Amino acid sequence: MSYKNILVPVDDSPISYAAIEHAEKIAKAFDSDVTVMCVLSVDPLRSIDFYKVAPAITQYVLEAEQNAQGRLEDIKQTFQAHGITIKTLIIRSVPPATGILNVAEEIHADLIIMGSHGRKGIKKLVLGSVAQEVLGSSHIPVMIVK
Repeated sequence: MSYKNILVPVDDSPISYAAIEHAEKIAKAFDSDVTVMCVLSVDPLRSIDFYKVAPAITQYVLEAEQNAQGRLEDIKQTFQAHGITIKTLIIRSVPPATGILNVAEEIHADLIIMGSHGRKGIKKLVLGSVAQEVLGSSHIPVMIVK
């Protein structure tokens, strides 16, 4: 089996960088193209129309996007320095798992590599698991890195 188009969703957690390291090794071994993406989640307060809340939310969203762009640029430079073809994307206004699965389909990915925090029990129930949702819904192989 060969992986020609790898999708790597990342966030600002250290576990994302572990997934990036695995993706880099696999991309080198199979001469794969890589797409690294961030999902800026749906803002649950978006529909609230409080005068004093709106500027804080707007600033938060702008900062999140700037952080994502910086993170993706750093990753892109590293991959390019190692001779790996890479694209980066920021997806907005969808739940993370939905964004990941949609992009995987759009780019015809044949492997998704993503980190998982390994939450269990009540933490998983309350916080959810994007990795678990992607794993359960994907029609292509998913590598989960802890």
